[in-house]
Amino acid sequence: MNLKDPKQFTADFMAYIQARNPGEKEFHQAVLEVVETLSEFLIKNPRYIHSKILERMAEPERVIQFRVPWIDDNGNIHLNRGYRVEMNSAIGPYKGGLRFHPTVNLGIFKFLAFEQVLKNSLTSLPMGGGKGGSDFDPKGKSDNEVMRFCQSFMTELSRHIGPNTDIPAGDIGVGGREIGFLFGQYKRLRNEFTGVLTGKGVGWGGSLIRPEATGYGAVYFAEEMLKTRGDSIKGKTVAISGSGNVAQFAVEKVLEMGGKPVSLSDSNGTIFDPDGFDLEKLEYIKLLKNAYRGRIREYADKYDVPYYENKKPWGIKCDVAMPCATQNEISGEAAVTLLKNGCTVVAEGANMPSTYDAEHAFLDAKILYAPGKAANAGGVAVSGLEMTQNSMRLSWTREEVDEKLKDIMKNIHSMCLKHGKEPGGFVNYVKGANIAGFVKVANAMMAQGLV
Repeated sequence: MNLKDPKQFTADFMAYIQARNPGEKEFHQAVLEVVETLSEFLIKNPRYIHSKILERMAEPERVIQFRVPWIDDNGNIHLNRGYRVEMNSAIGPYKGGLRFHPTVNLGIFKFLAFEQVLKNSLTSLPMGGGKGGSDFDPKGKSDNEVMRFCQSFMTELSRHIGPNTDIPAGDIGVGGREIGFLFGQYKRLRNEFTGVLTGKGVGWGGSLIRPEATGYGAVYFAEEMLKTRGDSIKGKTVAISGSGNVAQFAVEKVLEMGGKPVSLSDSNGTIFDPDGFDLEKLEYIKLLKNAYRGRIREYADKYDVPYYENKKPWGIKCDVAMPCATQNEISGEAAVTLLKNGCTVVAEGANMPSTYDAEHAFLDAKILYAPGKAANAGGVAVSGLEMTQNSMRLSWTREEVDEKLKDIMKNIHSMCLKHGKEPGGFVNYVKGANIAGFVKVANAMMAQGLV
């Protein structure tokens, strides 16, 4: 490994990662983004290189894969795969979501778990990083079918998790319904009521603001970035992708702060409301997606606004872009379009929603660009606060949790400024987030010996 040239160091390290993890392109992309921004720092701090900290951080402590058999309403047997990647526990028990989606595979969970380690570190809460889920698709399934799948999934997963070991949460395809079924089965199997999952219902151990936290936090982070340029979200046109929890509550917080959210999307297409959403329209979206599990084009039909089939929102003119759907949803070409249309802020509500080319387009243009590990850390931050409330056997008010969330997002922003400020005053938030997240985990790993 070249210890003088950062570019060659990055190339050498990536050759090692690709040889060790063949075919896992999302994982390669996530590691590359981190190594590129860390290489110069590591060369200046060779103790981390000599201790092979980065190699150890890129190798999961444990990977669990298992079969999940279940029976549908017609008595047919189905088989899915379950996964849990327990990536790093240097600063606390493994913490990270469960994703139920037909496109997932081990490489995607490794990328998500690797990102989660740094994200959780940035929150300053004592949480390690993990991720998991299944290639099960809850879309179109009855409540009873989802329940049977969740019970089968948890029957195996329960062997590997616990409130002081690994605390999963929700993610794509895993909302309040799924968390309830998973928690019920864990309680049934282990005969204990513990804070083993976060995102629980408020009446049975959940935290207020948890459903809102990722979306709210991303908007708080965007506001902090804008403050560095003497600006705010007020009056800004905001393009948002996705239509799940993150996107819905990003819309809600943008409205509260005086911005104008104009788009949402799902896997079939994008709606564009030129007048912007309001609270009444948002309530319809929540009902449509959360209760009826409908498609976003139904909003376009109801309010007579444009619907772009099989398109993402990045051709819409906006000041702020908030990708809140899934990984790699902003291509390099889409990033160029956003920049040409005057977008000056990108705050990622999803995990790694910008491709490598898109990320570098934003950085080269020197706009305010916040990677997901910083901007969307609000969700896991409030999960950490839920864990604290469970341990203390009490519940904080909505205002208390929201205030703590704001403080955490401001603190993450401050750490990004500290490590990401470059000559000329530009803040590279990617570099800042990666270095800040890495240092805390790396120092803990070195203190704990070769484990």
